[in-house]
Amino acid sequence: MSKVVIMDHPLIQHKIGFIRRRTTGTKSFRETIGEIAMLLCYEATRDLELEDVEIDTPVAHTTAKQLKGKKLAVVPILRAGLGMVDGMLRMIPAAKVGHIGLYRDPATLQPVEYYCKLPPDCEDREVFVVDPMLATGGSSAAAVQMLKDHGCRKIHFLCIIAAPEGIKLFTEQHPDVDLYVGALDDHLNEHGYIVPGLGDAGDRIFGTK
Repeated sequence: MSKVVIMDHPLIQHKIGFIRRRTTGTKSFRETIGEIAMLLCYEATRDLELEDVEIDTPVAHTTAKQLKGKKLAVVPILRAGLGMVDGMLRMIPAAKVGHIGLYRDPATLQPVEYYCKLPPDCEDREVFVVDPMLATGGSSAAAVQMLKDHGCRKIHFLCIIAAPEGIKLFTEQHPDVDLYVGALDDHLNEHGYIVPGLGDAGDRIFGTK
């Protein structure tokens, strides 16, 4: 069953409160999204395996820790997910980056793939899918299914704000994928926006609102 981790760290909550504000400008919004992604990454990588390695410090020979042969990948869902990539890479700089593009068909309201470019060995990597918002959950669930179809087996999903409806659909479709959520909001409105939310994350990251 999916592990759903709702962050309660004061720094994350403070930064989410800042980006919720209508008055927060594009530059500050974009920078803070990256900072929140770093903090989410810190929690989402908590269970990575370590191994011992022999090293020399300036003072003595000792045994230190390093990641145990882990290959990692960060996969943003276009376009808003791009805002979280730099923050993730600051924490795991050796990770490869893939991209998944989806749009919602206006007639069926179902997600439709328009772009997918993944590292060639993605199936051997631990994959962190990122998107600031988990609203209905349809696009996020579809993106994870695309990764599974490409052979990926160890997948985590990170978002900054989620609606209960999105978490319900996502965990029903992917009970084997853990979710890391900055804040769980109240509900979706009739237009599919998270309430209270922060508006359209992509528009606010790229200044296209």
